Formats: sequence, C-alpha cells, structure tokens
Amino acid sequence: MAIIITFIRSAYEVISGTGGGYFDSMTGIVFFMLAGRIVQDKTYRQLSFERDYTSYFPIAISVLKEEKEVPTILPEIKPGNTLLIHNEELIPADGILTKGKAFIDYSFVTGESLPVLKEVGELIYAGGKQTEGNIELLVVKEVAQSYLTKLWNRDEFKKGDTVHTTSFVHLLSRYFTYIVLTIAIATAVYWQINDPLKMWTAVTAVFIIACPCALLLSNSFTNGNILRILSKNQFFLKNAETIEEIAKVRNIVFDKTGTLTTTQQQNISYEGEKLTATQENQIAALAVCSSHPLSKALAKHLLKEKNIQVAGFKETIGQGIEGIVSEYLIKLGSYQFVTGNNKNQFGTKIFVSIENKFYGYYIFNNHYREEIPALIKQLKGSYTLSVITGDNESEKVNLQKLLGNKTTLLFHQKPEDKLHYIKHLQEQSNVVMMIGDGLNDAGALKQSDIGIAVAEQTNNFTPSSDAIIEAKQLSRLPQFIALCLANRNIVIASFVLSIVYNIIGLFFAVQGSLSPLIAAILMPLSSLSIVLITFGSSSLMAKWLKL
Repeated sequence: MAIIITFIRSAYEVISGTGGGYFDSMTGIVFFMLAGRIVQDKTYRQLSFERDYTSYFPIAISVLKEEKEVPTILPEIKPGNTLLIHNEELIPADGILTKGKAFIDYSFVTGESLPVLKEVGELIYAGGKQTEGNIELLVVKEVAQSYLTKLWNRDEFKKGDTVHTTSFVHLLSRYFTYIVLTIAIATAVYWQINDPLKMWTAVTAVFIIACPCALLLSNSFTNGNILRILSKNQFFLKNAETIEEIAKVRNIVFDKTGTLTTTQQQNISYEGEKLTATQENQIAALAVCSSHPLSKALAKHLLKEKNIQVAGFKETIGQGIEGIVSEYLIKLGSYQFVTGNNKNQFGTKIFVSIENKFYGYYIFNNHYREEIPALIKQLKGSYTLSVITGDNESEKVNLQKLLGNKTTLLFHQKPEDKLHYIKHLQEQSNVVMMIGDGLNDAGALKQSDIGIAVAEQTNNFTPSSDAIIEAKQLSRLPQFIALCLANRNIVIASFVLSIVYNIIGLFFAVQGSLSPLIAAILMPLSSLSIVLITFGSSSLMAKWLKL
C-alpha cells in the first residue's frame, strides 16, 4: 500500500511540476553524484551567470580632497567631486576631463575597437577605461544617473518574465503517468469483478513494474554527464535545460570585437617605399616613447634592437609623434601630421616620414582568433550566421572573406540595436543563439534564446548569460552543439527501451501472474540498465566528438 501511495504522490509531482518527492530525491541524488565534480571544481564555483554592469565596476575609486587621494565607495560619489582615474582603471561616473590626456577604451560598452581621444573640457561617459596615464575628472552625474546605468536600465534591456518551457521529458513522463494510472484503475475494476483476491496483487505489481523512475533517471544521468563533459572542456552551462535549448538553435549571431577578434593583438602590415632593418628599429624606438595603444602595438611589432636613443621627443595629441633618432628626424601619425597635406584617412593607419620624406604607412587590422576560420567553416552549412558590431566598417571586406556573402553584417550597432536585431529574428520564429563578450552585448545576450558569453579567462568579467565559453574553445562549439543534440536522441531512445520493458512487465502484471516481490526486483534492475545505457551512450558520443 505504501508503494502505491509513493507512486501516486510522485505521479502528482510529475504532472504538477511541484517536485520534492521520490522522483526528485532519486534524480537529485543521481544528478549530484555525476555533477558533483563540476560543483566542486574551483573554476566553476567562480563563475556567475547573472552578472550585470555593477560586476564590472570597482568597489571604490580615488576622490581628490584637499590634494589627497581618498578611497570612496561608488554610492558616495557626488556631482562636484574630482576623481583621480589611474591608468587601466574604469570610469564609474559621467564627468568632465579637467586634467591629463584621456584615451578612453569604450570597447566593452560600444564595441569600438580603438580608444577614443578626449581633450580637457570634454564629457567622458561612465563605462570607459582610461588607457594612457592618470587623468582627473569632475563628476557631473552620480553613478546611479550615469550614461551606463541609464543604458542598462532601459526598458529594452529588461527582458520580460520568461515563459517557462516544459522539458519534453516532463511531457512524456506526464502522459506515461496518465496511462499507468488508467491501466491500474482498469485492472482494479476487472479483478474486483472477476476475482477480488487478485486485485491488490495485480494493482501493486502494475505500480511497481511501471514506476517511471527509469524515465527521469535516464534524463538526469544523461544531462549530468553532458554537463560534466562540457565543463571539462571549458563550456559552462547555467542549467540542464540549456542543453535542450541549444539543440533547437538555427540562427547564430556573433559580436565582433572581443568575440571573433581579440583585443590583445593587432595585425600590422606596411605599404610604401621599402624600409631597412635599421629604419624599422629607429621607428620602433620612437614609437616606444609614446603610450598610445597604436604606438605600443607598432613598437611591439617592429622592435628588435633596444637602447636606441631618442632626442627631442614631442607628441601632438590626436595627431602623432616626432623625434630625433640616430640623428634622423622621424614622424609617425596621421597623414596631415606627417606630410602637412589634408587627406581623408580610411581605416586605422600610421604614416611614416624620415627627414621630411614620406615613406609609407602601417595598416592596423583586427586580429581574428586563430580558431574562428575553422568554426565558421563548420557552422556555415547548418546555421544562418550574422555579425553585429558597434565598430566601423573598416573590417567589412575581411569579414565577408571569412564569413561569406550570405552572412548578415551590421556595423555601428548600439547595444539597443543589437537587442532589436535579436528580437527581429525571434519574431520570424527563429531560435537564436547570441555569442558576445561585453556590456554592449548584454541586452542581446539576455534577449536571445541562448546567450553565450566569451571569456579570455573564465574568472574574468562576463555579462549575464546562459553559458560561458573559454575563448580558446570557440572552435569546438559545433561539437558542443552536436553533443546537446545527441542528448535528446539518447533520452528518447532510453524512453523507448523503458516503455518496451514496461509493456512486457504490464502484460504479466495485469493478469495477476507477476508477484509484487518479483516486480520489486525487476524495477530497479530496469532503472539501472537504462542509466548505464544513457551514461555510456553520452560518454561514447563525447569520445566520438573528441571532447
């Protein structure tokens, strides 16, 4: 009798979705046995899937009071305070530049790949990062009223309450439960009329042999094993339901800056009159004197000989640098600065002159991650691809070569534009995966069916998302998706096997020829066999995919 009550209570929990009974206890134990290594893993515990912009802000900032630095927590920053922003430090509040040379990296907010020059007296918005020395900033708005905060709090960025999508596992289990209850009632009625002594034996055997534990255990074991395999490969999912959602994806949208490209490296090429090795070293020696990001990149690209002396170094903000290197006057910068002539400059370039003779220019292009070409090649045939970026169109030709003419490329996209594009795809009944890395992608990641945040290191800042992937693992995304697709097929196959087993067991149970004791022995054996099959199948699939 207790077994029948347990079955009915568990059946109610499956139908109502309340959980907490025998099913959930067993599946929970099994799941944590398998996924325990994930939870215990140090890296996994450091991850957060619910970060907002405040996770990117420092806890405190230096406020200048009576020419002294006073560490101040962000909520206490008021308009009129003067902030001292150190090199590589985030700007937490909107303010006016009052001292220093500001090169603000807004890539995390707008997607622009290069720092923006700001002069004294110009307004600087929160969310940017100072990349060249210390600056002083006069606060004009509180942190809570800053541009970044208002951007994050816009209605477009507030995804409405998500409609809970019931897993296909629960739907199948629900129908299974209805059928078993119907069979049990019919069996009870039949034997009550024909042979009352067999009624409880038959009904008890029906409930024992048809217990849907195997159905839910197979799903939990498969999900737990797949979560373990994915996390081992630096692809961390928010929950098991994400596995099913990934399997439904048909549209994949990429951010460019920080996702397809890396902000830690630039591709540099030279066009113009050939330079000697000595001249290249002299140019590098001059570039080393500047802290501008492009100068740093050029120096790193060229420098082979150190200890070259530079005399009379001068930097014109926003224009270029010049100096005497080994008795030669060298200028690096914009075309107008180097030649004295005005000319439209397309793309990112540094022009070079030696002794007032124009030689040529260095071209700076985004450096695409090494794994991206292989990734795109694998995804092209099966998915509709798009790239949306806040950067300019200087990389359009390179992107078309990489992605093909059929890929949608959108430039100058604000954070809300990215979100609206995701909505547009979803309105056409597409299941959309968004892959991005920064605050400018946060709204789109939240709106998409599956939002994947790319991290250079798994303990770095990542916006709110459904999954986090290590950047070096991007090339394996097709294998990860294939494993998620296999999950559904494995569970369905185990369901079919379980149902066949239940049909055979019910055939004997309804006739009253199967004792409850034998049924109680066979039931856990069936659950064990199903679990071993699902666990083994998912492991073999991962091995075949080389994960």
